[in-house]
Amino acid sequence: MDRSNIMKHRGLFIAFEGLDGSGKTTQARLLREWLESRGFQCLSVREPGGTPVGDSIRKLLLDPATELTDLGEAYLYAAARAQLVQDVIRPALDRGETVLCDRYLFSSIAYQGYGLGLDVDFVRKINLEAVGQLLPDYTFVLEVEPEIGIKRQSSQRGLDRIERRNREFYHRVAEGYRRIAADYQLLVLAGTLAAKDIHQEITATLRFLDEEVCVK
Repeated sequence: MDRSNIMKHRGLFIAFEGLDGSGKTTQARLLREWLESRGFQCLSVREPGGTPVGDSIRKLLLDPATELTDLGEAYLYAAARAQLVQDVIRPALDRGETVLCDRYLFSSIAYQGYGLGLDVDFVRKINLEAVGQLLPDYTFVLEVEPEIGIKRQSSQRGLDRIERRNREFYHRVAEGYRRIAADYQLLVLAGTLAAKDIHQEITATLRFLDEEVCVK
């Protein structure tokens, strides 16, 4: 868990990470419902996107027809993230809202760093600069085998530009997430469990930390 930021801003910042098809979007929705039932005012955002600039970048990044260098991809993700933090996330935190983010900068480290083979320290650096060093208070990583994640995605809709990458790429991303989780002490959850069971693990963790840091 990322605890260094707690209480440095008024709102609570929670991020969900994992491979495509890991179930993070579902868990973000369930947690919002749980928090709102307890009186928290919540804002949900996704990456890339959440602003007019970010949405335009999202379309470009995910379009299978887009031809883009690995470095260009890394910079575009960082640019979309910078806009989201400045225009949406920081103002919401300053208002005391709880922000739930579907992907954040750890996605770039995992996908563009470990997955594409760009220098991991470089990817980390440009993204920390993009967000002004703002890290989530809590980050949950949902872990699934790449084959399971892609199967889930392809059964729901067509695969986007990133999702069409080969199995080796996704295994590197998965290994990257494991290293990131260890480095930053993130909570890793089994994405193969039933959604309700994962949700219970998340809320149990937040209840414990709620008492510990008095966030409520």
